[in-house]
Amino acid sequence: MSDVPTPTSARADVRGRLRLVVIQALVFSLFATLLVRLYYLQVVSGDEYAGRAAAQSVREIVEQPSRGLIVDAEGRPLVNNRLAWTVSVDRTVLGKLGARQQRVLLRRVGRVVDVKPARIERMLTDCGAADAVEGVCWNGSPYQPVPVATDVARKAAQRMLEEPEDFPAVVVAQETVRAYPQPFGVNAAHVLGYLSPITEDELDQAESDGDTSVNGASVVGRAGLEKQYDQWLRGMPGYAEVSVDSMGRVIGDEDTVEAQPGDTLVTSLDAKVQGVVEKQLAQTIRTARQTRDTVTGKNYVADSGAAIVLEADTGRVVAMASQPTYDPEAWVGGISESELQELYSEEAGTPLLGRATQGQFAPGSTWKPFMTAGALTHGYGEDTSLNCSSSFRVGNRDFKNYESGAYGFISFAKALEVSCNTFFYRIGFDYWSRLGSDVDDVDAEDPLVEEAKDFGFGEEPGIDLPGEASGRIADRRWKRAYYKSMKSYYCGIADKPRDAPGNKKLSDFVYTFAQEFCVEGYAYRAGDAVNFAIGQGDTIVTPLQLARAYAALANGGTLYAPRVAKAIVAPDGTVIRRFSPKKVGQVDVPAQTLSYIDAALQGVTRQGTMSWRMGGFPLDEVTIRSKTGSAEVYGKQSTSWVASYSDDYVVVMMVSQGGTGSGTSGPAVRAIWESLYGVEGEDVVADDAAIDGTTPPRALPVFESDGAILPPARKEDE
Repeated sequence: MSDVPTPTSARADVRGRLRLVVIQALVFSLFATLLVRLYYLQVVSGDEYAGRAAAQSVREIVEQPSRGLIVDAEGRPLVNNRLAWTVSVDRTVLGKLGARQQRVLLRRVGRVVDVKPARIERMLTDCGAADAVEGVCWNGSPYQPVPVATDVARKAAQRMLEEPEDFPAVVVAQETVRAYPQPFGVNAAHVLGYLSPITEDELDQAESDGDTSVNGASVVGRAGLEKQYDQWLRGMPGYAEVSVDSMGRVIGDEDTVEAQPGDTLVTSLDAKVQGVVEKQLAQTIRTARQTRDTVTGKNYVADSGAAIVLEADTGRVVAMASQPTYDPEAWVGGISESELQELYSEEAGTPLLGRATQGQFAPGSTWKPFMTAGALTHGYGEDTSLNCSSSFRVGNRDFKNYESGAYGFISFAKALEVSCNTFFYRIGFDYWSRLGSDVDDVDAEDPLVEEAKDFGFGEEPGIDLPGEASGRIADRRWKRAYYKSMKSYYCGIADKPRDAPGNKKLSDFVYTFAQEFCVEGYAYRAGDAVNFAIGQGDTIVTPLQLARAYAALANGGTLYAPRVAKAIVAPDGTVIRRFSPKKVGQVDVPAQTLSYIDAALQGVTRQGTMSWRMGGFPLDEVTIRSKTGSAEVYGKQSTSWVASYSDDYVVVMMVSQGGTGSGTSGPAVRAIWESLYGVEGEDVVADDAAIDGTTPPRALPVFESDGAILPPARKEDE
């Protein structure tokens, strides 16, 4: 066999060597590319990628600030903070567990903290997810452990801390929560308010506004002072950067920005007086419910009430109570659905409704001093004498006295003393006859209506609390507007026979009213005018409106916007802002007329309808002016009112379906006056007054650098 290669084999060898060279070149190119890339990553971009790697092991955790305190005028805390155990779940660590382990863990946590596992799952769901439940879902950072239980019992918290192997992904720590120390038994829930978690819409709005004081885990004020002054109370969150291992567990701190605590709100409230007012209001309602109503033959329902103490010369709120009330602690750590429904329940009396600022009631005879002012400045004189008969006929109806009998011809002062309805009926009828009998004239002059508006009725008083009501002046314009809105309803009743299916359940009064309303419900008749003159009919006021108007009688005619806040004080004691009394109007009533009304209201206390409740009170040393009222309400029992004032204060109390003014509210109002001035029997013991020095301090409490709060010095600083 020949060893000489053939042409064919030679060509094959050349191709094989060529392939080898190509493969070697490719391998060399790959290695060269790899080396260049490694050089780029390690040398050229080494710092950048090292930073990225570090960032993947560092998390930013929000640290919520301690919310600012709310204190009374003496510096006593009404709302502060306390440490509470909070249980959170770290979703990063939870996600590294198997599905079965997750279910077991959530059941275990739920048993310890008494929260259903299904609810915990909803709490761990981001609010942006499709299956998120508003108000339960997590609105905060995805890297933040999600709180699933707040204010956990210490024993339960310690168990989870001592058995970490059974509670992976669970973070147990102490955080500050709102506390209500209730000095002197103070509740003041409607004044102080409450907190709840920020909503997604609120957070989006804050982010668009550049507001960095809130985050997804924030709680914000929802009512009362907590809402009104939320921007000062909330503080500024801090941020902690922590390094974590591959399982998401914290292994060290990287950087921290300390949270800034919120500012302190100093109020004009006095805890001692507030405690007395709340106690007296609650006791009055309890007593009324045990008292027989001679009109209905049943005990008084006494379904709600309010009591207010104002500074007469400034409009500042010293105390304000409403019943029924609620425990503000119910909101700490989240409120259950059943508890929330109870607070809104009509059967429970709608506890969330603050009757002092939001409740609206017919004022009854407490209205008469303002009608007196209107009459004395529009044609009547102090020497006017009108018949206080037992009844006054208007058309085919007799309008009767309620609290008084027949006294013959008497003056305005005597009419106020004995609360004579027929005296004021005659005034209302006279103005209507001379100025407003043309029912088509909606602009007819009405001195009594104008006087009521001049004293601030029919408008919001302007208190620094959210949600106040404006009351209602039921004048000609209101009646026409009401007719337009209700015509179809009442005409629907009137157009059907009395025995029609929908009308059978109606009372004869309602059916007759519907017939009359359908025909002429727009007309402001004489009956409307005489009812208006004694605070009956469709006119309604809030207890705060009435208190503000009586303050104007006391101080010479100045209307103030009621104020609860006195100042905002920073954590270091620096006064950031003061809130001075805010004058919003001046009543156009001569000083002589105000003096006449003042003297008449002193007569109410000394020998009039309030006198039997003030026997033995040292009126020569502490002069009290007062007016009682018993407002009739269709289908309900009468509303009890007492409105009163001294040179320093205004005290108003109202009990819905509580009976007569002095009969029901009189004892409590006297007790409040005794507390304000330190009255013991027939003596005034100034040292026993609820407020040191008898009147509220003008100065602010002293805030020490160590956090201590000292009572204010007794000197002017405003």
